Parts: sequence; C-alpha cells; structure tokens
Amino acid sequence: MGYTRWSDDAYEHLKSSKANLSTDDIFANNKTGKASSLMSPMGVKFRESRDSDIHPDSLSIAVFLDVTGSMGRIPEILVREKLGSLMNTLISHGIEHPQIMFGAIGDHVTDSYPLQVAQFESGTDELDKWLTEIYIEGGGGGQCMESYTLGWLFCARHTSCDCFEKRGQKGFLFTIGDEAAWSKLDAARLKYIMGYTESTDLTDKQLLEEVQRSYNVFHIHINEASYRDDPTVLGYWKKLLGERLIVLDDYNAIAETIASTVAVIHGVELSKILHSFDASTSKTVAKALVNVKADALVKNNSGGLVNRIFKL
Repeated sequence: MGYTRWSDDAYEHLKSSKANLSTDDIFANNKTGKASSLMSPMGVKFRESRDSDIHPDSLSIAVFLDVTGSMGRIPEILVREKLGSLMNTLISHGIEHPQIMFGAIGDHVTDSYPLQVAQFESGTDELDKWLTEIYIEGGGGGQCMESYTLGWLFCARHTSCDCFEKRGQKGFLFTIGDEAAWSKLDAARLKYIMGYTESTDLTDKQLLEEVQRSYNVFHIHINEASYRDDPTVLGYWKKLLGERLIVLDDYNAIAETIASTVAVIHGVELSKILHSFDASTSKTVAKALVNVKADALVKNNSGGLVNRIFKL
C-alpha cells in the first residue's frame, strides 16, 4: 500500500463535496450500525507499508482514533478540515513520503467493534476512503478506560514496514483519546476480536515493550470534557509513557500535533514548524509538545538508518 501521491487540489475537491453532508452521510457505516469488513482485524496477517518508485523512503505512521462518546468528532474534523494539515505539515517539513494507517479504538470489554484498521496510504483519495470507512460506534464501557493497547498489539504483530525492515528506522504510532487504557487484554476477547485460535492475556506493559521495538509510541490525551486534567487518567499515562504522553487542550489541533511530533523527532526545530500555523494553533501545539525533543538518526552497521533512543 501507499503507492499514490497526496494532492491539495484533490483534497479541496473532497472537502467541498462533503461540506453539506451529515456525519452519517460521511461515515456511511454509521447507518448500518456495523463496522466495515474491510477494516476488520480478524485474521489479518499484516498491513504493509512499502517503498515504491514514487515513495522510495516511506515512513510508517499509525494513527488510532478513539471513536467512543465525544471522541467521534475527531475523525470527522480530519475528514472535513484537517487531513490536508496533517499531510502538508509532514511533507513541508521533510517527511516527504509518509504512509498513514488510520485505525479506530473502542472498548474490548463492551463494544462490538473495539478495533478497526485501515491500510497504509499516501494518496488523497485513499486516505479519505479509509477515514470515512470508519464506523463511529460511540460505545465505551463508562469505566474511564478504553482499549488503546489494541493498537499496540496490531502494530507490534500485524504490520510489516519497509522503513524498519529495510532501514532500521522506527515508524510512529499515535493513540488518541481522553481516557486511560485497560491494563490487560483478555485472551478470550482477543480470540473474538483478532481471530486467534490460541491466546493468553496481554498486559499494557508487555505490549508497549513489544511495539516499541519498531515504533516510536505516543499517546495524545484530548484534555477536554469529563477527563480534563484528570489525575487518574494522566497519572496512568505518565507512569506508562513518561513524557511520551502528549496533553492536547484543543482537539482541533490534532493533525498539526501529530505531524509536528514526527517532524521534531526527525530533527526539525519546533519553532520553524509553529511559524507555519495560525497563532491559536501554534500556541496549542507549542504547549502540547513542550517536552518533545529531536531524535538523532544514526547509521547502523549495515548502512541503514536507525532511531537512537531519545530523551523527551
């Protein structure tokens, strides 16, 4: 996947075509009350991110969106307004060949579709297709926890990416939501969700260690509504991720925050990136990324690039 190009003109056309559509018209699976079979993780071996003639230096970026409760507004703002900001901020700051895989996260204990996963894509139509393929279930169990670690599981065990496998360069994984994660994924539910014939319980710490081998892992806490500055939620993420927890006060800046994080880790000065945003967005992103520092890229023994462990 990821063999097409981003086009601003194509995106402007897509935006205008959706201007008068309702949320359920944009996310057509909402009307059926079922997730798309195309986004089911059941039995998936790998989602692939590959180099190509037009993308010889691909970089894998996985973005898992919480689609419970009020968090369902984030996929919508990406479709209606912000997908262009995400791609253009990346491309204009040196990430010339991003390949993005969108996913949706719910509650593995209570929801029917707690994990939905697209393909890695670079082109305008393809990215829009997968975003609008998401079913916004709107569930959640009401326990202040969602199953964000399903995204870690999928990326650790079910993605195959040239950036890492050919060049030793870690991809990026962002989970986005406003709650803590379950500390354990239950074996029985994993069989149901993933189609595993055998499984064991998996802990958040175990999965984090596993996925960090090939991805730079971040969680973006949307610091609004019920869990704004919540010590239990923030305490959970800080203990698990440290400064790789990004606290974002305005969900409208989600695209710029994701892209800026990737660019900063690849050595671009944050101040340079912020100059490309309006004043309000710049202030919001600056506050969210105050602790994110540039990561150095160094040669490994085989001549490829590897991500040096970085301090945040």
